[in-house]
Amino acid sequence: MERQLTVLRLLPWATSEGKPCYLSSEGGYLSRLADETEVRQLATGAEVLGRARSVLDDPMSPYAEVRYAAIRLSECLDDALRVAESRGLRLPAPPGIEN
Repeated sequence: MERQLTVLRLLPWATSEGKPCYLSSEGGYLSRLADETEVRQLATGAEVLGRARSVLDDPMSPYAEVRYAAIRLSECLDDALRVAESRGLRLPAPPGIEN
Protein backbone atom coordinates (compact mmCIF):
# COMPACT_ATOMS: atom_id res chain seq x y z
CA MET A 1 0.00 0.00 0.00
CA GLU A 2 1.38 3.39 -1.05
CA ARG A 3 1.58 5.95 1.72
CA GLN A 4 0.01 9.36 0.98
CA LEU A 5 2.24 12.28 1.90
CA THR A 6 0.34 15.22 3.38
CA VAL A 7 1.64 18.53 2.05
CA LEU A 8 1.17 21.45 4.40
CA ARG A 9 -0.06 24.67 2.86
CA LEU A 10 1.79 27.83 3.77
CA LEU A 11 -0.89 30.35 4.69
CA PRO A 12 -0.74 34.00 3.56
CA TRP A 13 -0.44 35.28 7.12
CA ALA A 14 1.93 34.76 10.04
CA THR A 15 1.45 34.18 13.75
CA SER A 16 1.54 37.12 16.16
CA GLU A 17 5.23 36.21 16.68
CA GLY A 18 5.88 36.47 12.92
CA LYS A 19 6.24 32.72 12.37
CA PRO A 20 4.71 31.02 9.31
CA CYS A 21 1.29 29.38 9.60
CA TYR A 22 0.49 26.10 7.87
CA LEU A 23 -2.74 24.25 7.05
CA SER A 24 -2.88 20.48 6.70
CA SER A 25 -6.17 20.17 4.83
CA GLU A 26 -7.65 21.61 1.63
CA GLY A 27 -11.17 22.66 0.77
CA GLY A 28 -12.37 23.87 4.16
CA TYR A 29 -13.17 27.32 5.50
CA LEU A 30 -9.53 28.23 6.26
CA SER A 31 -8.44 27.09 2.82
CA ARG A 32 -11.05 29.32 1.15
CA LEU A 33 -10.13 32.21 3.44
CA ALA A 34 -6.46 31.75 2.48
CA ASP A 35 -7.40 31.74 -1.23
CA GLU A 36 -9.39 34.98 -0.81
CA THR A 37 -6.59 36.58 1.20
CA GLU A 38 -4.03 35.72 -1.49
CA VAL A 39 -6.26 37.29 -4.16
CA ARG A 40 -6.63 40.47 -2.08
CA GLN A 41 -2.89 40.62 -1.34
CA LEU A 42 -1.97 40.34 -5.02
CA ALA A 43 -4.60 42.92 -6.03
CA THR A 44 -3.30 45.30 -3.37
CA GLY A 45 0.23 44.77 -4.65
CA ALA A 46 -0.82 45.72 -8.18
CA GLU A 47 -2.59 48.84 -6.90
CA VAL A 48 0.38 49.91 -4.75
CA LEU A 49 2.76 49.33 -7.67
CA GLY A 50 0.69 51.63 -9.88
CA ARG A 51 0.65 54.38 -7.27
CA ALA A 52 4.34 53.94 -6.47
CA ARG A 53 5.27 54.26 -10.14
CA SER A 54 3.60 57.67 -10.33
CA VAL A 55 5.51 58.82 -7.24
CA LEU A 56 8.80 57.42 -8.50
CA ASP A 57 8.30 58.82 -12.02
CA ASP A 58 8.08 62.34 -10.61
CA PRO A 59 11.58 63.59 -9.78
CA MET A 60 10.02 66.25 -7.55
CA SER A 61 8.22 63.75 -5.29
CA PRO A 62 8.92 64.55 -1.64
CA TYR A 63 11.20 62.21 0.29
CA ALA A 64 8.32 61.19 2.59
CA GLU A 65 6.19 60.05 -0.37
CA VAL A 66 9.08 58.09 -1.90
CA ARG A 67 9.84 56.46 1.45
CA TYR A 68 6.18 55.58 1.99
CA ALA A 69 6.00 54.07 -1.49
CA ALA A 70 9.10 51.97 -0.77
CA ILE A 71 7.67 50.74 2.54
CA ARG A 72 4.37 49.75 0.95
CA LEU A 73 6.16 48.08 -2.00
CA SER A 74 8.29 46.02 0.37
CA GLU A 75 5.17 44.92 2.29
CA CYS A 76 3.46 43.91 -0.95
CA LEU A 77 6.57 42.12 -2.22
CA ASP A 78 6.70 40.15 1.03
CA ASP A 79 3.06 39.12 0.53
CA ALA A 80 3.62 38.20 -3.12
CA LEU A 81 6.69 36.10 -2.29
CA ARG A 82 4.72 34.22 0.39
CA VAL A 83 1.91 33.55 -2.11
CA ALA A 84 4.43 32.35 -4.70
CA GLU A 85 6.14 30.07 -2.18
CA SER A 86 2.82 28.66 -1.00
CA ARG A 87 1.61 27.98 -4.52
CA GLY A 88 4.97 26.58 -5.58
CA LEU A 89 4.98 24.13 -2.69
CA ARG A 90 1.61 22.80 -3.84
CA LEU A 91 2.69 22.13 -7.44
CA PRO A 92 3.12 18.49 -8.34
CA ALA A 93 6.70 17.27 -8.60
CA PRO A 94 7.99 16.96 -12.17
CA PRO A 95 7.94 13.40 -13.57
CA GLY A 96 10.80 11.30 -12.26
CA ILE A 97 11.34 13.40 -9.12
CA GLU A 98 9.96 12.20 -5.80
CA ASN A 99 8.86 14.58 -3.02
